[in-house]
Amino acid sequence: MDNLLEIERLEVEFDTWDGRVRVLDGVSFSLAAGETLGIVGESGCGKSMTALAIMGLVPRPAGHVTGGSIRFAGEDLVRAPESRLRQLRGNRIAMIFQEPMTSLNPVMSIGEQIAEAVMLHQKASRERAWRKAVTLLDKVGIPNAAERVNDYPHQFSGGMRQRAMIAIALSCEPDVLIADEPTTALDVTIEAQILRLIRRLQENRGFSVLFITHDLGVVRSVSDRVVVLYAGRGAESATTVTLFEAPEHPYTRGLMAAVPHVAARRKEGLAS
Repeated sequence: MDNLLEIERLEVEFDTWDGRVRVLDGVSFSLAAGETLGIVGESGCGKSMTALAIMGLVPRPAGHVTGGSIRFAGEDLVRAPESRLRQLRGNRIAMIFQEPMTSLNPVMSIGEQIAEAVMLHQKASRERAWRKAVTLLDKVGIPNAAERVNDYPHQFSGGMRQRAMIAIALSCEPDVLIADEPTTALDVTIEAQILRLIRRLQENRGFSVLFITHDLGVVRSVSDRVVVLYAGRGAESATTVTLFEAPEHPYTRGLMAAVPHVAARRKEGLAS
């Protein structure tokens, strides 16, 4: 498969009172068309910062991409002007953020937020964009979509808000979907539904997924390949099967050893 996204020796630094601090230090990986790549690691390892760098959303003025390249379909986004990034962001590269209540606009209806992206990037009329909003909400499993499209974020449950975020992200039919911890705040039943939904939509539309998580169980179930980040660096990269059967890096082995095993939990429960 051809690589749609190529990250090479990416470096991101932040200005602090004590000088510049490097938070990404030479991260490299690629994402092929139609592939799901998992990025896994503990909190603070650089997972979300990698996603923000790809989207051109590294916080300014403190944050800086100081080295490396981010190539999307052959175009280096590090050197692209902001006007070009705005054309790509939400259009060909979309992102699901980990906390929908801070990502959704509380004073705009869900339908307005979906339609806004469609009108901006696809130059659609308001009527056509609204129809697409209803269709998308229906596809992501929102019941009574024609009515709920008028609701505001606070009127949706946590799982429904995450589905609405997915609808917004997919509204312009992107080539790459970045899912940043999309199930962190959800219970396991809703989490499973969201993961199945993303997989089904990917199979139907053929987009690539960059799936960011700290959950090894999730990354194992959804990913074709996995990149393990540690302290802002790439510790290991392999197919999912290879990584879980024969992890090479000590940090990867440590992550796996830290996961509670179902059998062990059952024994503890029987002993108590």
